[in-house]
Amino acid sequence: MSQKHGFGARGARPPRPEGALPPARKRFGQHFLKDTRVLDSIVDALGPLAGRTVVEIGPGRGALTDRLVERAGRVIAIELDRDLVQHLRARYAGMAHVEIVEADVLTVSLSALAGPSYVLAGNVPYYITTPIIFHALERPRPDVAVYLVQREVAERMAAPPGDKTYGALSVNLQAVVDVSLVRRVPPSAFNPPPTVESAVVRVTPRAVPSVEPELEATFRSFVLAAFGLRRKQLIRVVRTVASLDAERAAALLAAAGLDNEVRPETLTAADFARLVRVLTPRPDSGAHS
Repeated sequence: MSQKHGFGARGARPPRPEGALPPARKRFGQHFLKDTRVLDSIVDALGPLAGRTVVEIGPGRGALTDRLVERAGRVIAIELDRDLVQHLRARYAGMAHVEIVEADVLTVSLSALAGPSYVLAGNVPYYITTPIIFHALERPRPDVAVYLVQREVAERMAAPPGDKTYGALSVNLQAVVDVSLVRRVPPSAFNPPPTVESAVVRVTPRAVPSVEPELEATFRSFVLAAFGLRRKQLIRVVRTVASLDAERAAALLAAAGLDNEVRPETLTAADFARLVRVLTPRPDSGAHS
C-alpha cells in the first residue's frame, strides 16, 4: 500500500542515516509487505514473466520488485513517495530493464508507459483501491493483473449474484474480466501491520466480455444507479433510473428477458448488459429500442 494519491505539500525532512530504509508514513497509509510466501504467490499468479513487461503499482521499498526484476524482461515501477523513488532508483541503478516512475498512478497512461502487452502487479492503498482498479481497465488492458487489496474488497470483486457482498463493483468488473481470489493475507504479513485482513486477487480480461466497449460507460453508470436501489424490484429500478412509465419499463424488461419483480442483487453481469442494450438509444433510432 505504498502508492499514494493526493500527496500534500512536502516539508523539510531530517536526513536518514546512511543505508536506512525509508520509513512507513502513517499519514500516507503505507504498509510494506514483508511475507515471502505472499510475495511469491503474487509473482506466481502473474504467470510466466520471461521477456514480458511488468508494471508495478506502489513498489514501496522493493520487496516485490526484487522478485520481478529477476524474472521479467522489463519492469516499470510507479511510485509517488519521493523518498521511496530515490531509494528504488539507487537500489536498481545500472539495471537497464528497470524504470522507476515518480507519479500518481491515476494520472499515468499505463499502456503508454508499457506498450500494448503487459502484466500488472499492485500493492494498492486501500482508500483508492477502486479508482486504481478501474484506471487499469482502460484499454488496452493488462493481460493479467494481480492486486493486494483489503479482503472485503477482494470478496466483493469476486462475489457471485445473490451473495451478501455482491454489488456494483462485482458486476462492473465481472462484465469485462474474470476475478479469482488467490489467497488471504493476515496483518502480520506487513510492516507495520494494518488493522484489517488483506487478500491477493487475480484479474484477467474476458475473451468475450458481457458488454461492448462502446457501452461500458453507460453500463457502469446504470449498474451504480441500480444498486443504489438494490432492495427495489427491477421494474421500479428501471422506471426510476431511466425515467419511464410502468408500461414502457415492463416492455423493455420483457425485451431483455428479465422478470419485473427480481432485484438488482440477483442479476448477472450478462443480465445487466441485456438490459442496458434495450435501454440505450441506437444512433439511427433516436429513441429507446
